[in-house]
Amino acid sequence: MTSRKKPAKGPTAKPIVRPSRPKQETAPQGSASPHTAPILLLSGDGSIAMEYAHVAAAKGYIIHVWNAVPLPARSSLPEGSKIVTSPTPTASVALEVTLLDRSAKQGNLQALDAALLPTAPILSSSLTVSATEQASWISGKHRLVGFAALPTYATKPAVEAAPTVFTPRQTLDAAATFFSSIGQRMELVQDRVGLVSARIICQLINEAAFALQDDVARPEDVDTAMKLGVHYPHGPFAWAEILGVRNVVAVLQALHAEYQEERYRLAPLLKHMALGGEWWHRRNETSTKDA
Repeated sequence: MTSRKKPAKGPTAKPIVRPSRPKQETAPQGSASPHTAPILLLSGDGSIAMEYAHVAAAKGYIIHVWNAVPLPARSSLPEGSKIVTSPTPTASVALEVTLLDRSAKQGNLQALDAALLPTAPILSSSLTVSATEQASWISGKHRLVGFAALPTYATKPAVEAAPTVFTPRQTLDAAATFFSSIGQRMELVQDRVGLVSARIICQLINEAAFALQDDVARPEDVDTAMKLGVHYPHGPFAWAEILGVRNVVAVLQALHAEYQEERYRLAPLLKHMALGGEWWHRRNETSTKDA
């Protein structure tokens, strides 16, 4: 009778540890808490980072903000939070939410990967660059999961998450545990630029911009038609203002670069709106008063 050989074991990464759920109860004033709250480390787009900071702080996380642009005022941080000058090595989980600056995002991810314990997951916005490409930038490829991050997305009941070709089950479980702890249900989607909801919304905004530059209708008429006709919560131009026109343009440009398809071609007017800043909103207010 021949003995069966055990399969050879290849190199394995250290397993990702699920972030501990914050304790909702607080210790009496003046006494030390027997539990240490987990640290959430945030970097990237300052406005998006602050939304997650307030949501997570309300659920019991200690918030550390590192390399956020623009840097938030200390007075705007949740109580007990702080701005740090380097990544916190003891953070339980890190969120990287840069959308516009690819090189800054790569630098942030590499710094986080070098500083954090190998068991800490890194959850990174992946609307303008795929999660798998981001994972290729760092040594701890197994610990990165992409997700959809845009203004207001932190308060939605569900979050889109994209595993990479390197993502093990332990990392997905850790990501799901974190999102659940801040009140979000994690929905797995394919790792593609734009993911799902942002891709659809940004395309709607782009088509509305094409219609506007062709003088089909006024912005407020387009918004009203979309809300009443298809029961969307917002019209495309209102959505663009909520999400940030520059963010919408960045997603569309990334989609066009990825697929080279006509449907993702950026409307020139939308690009002008992004470059113009607040002028578009003010001009609309003026034209409405004059009408």
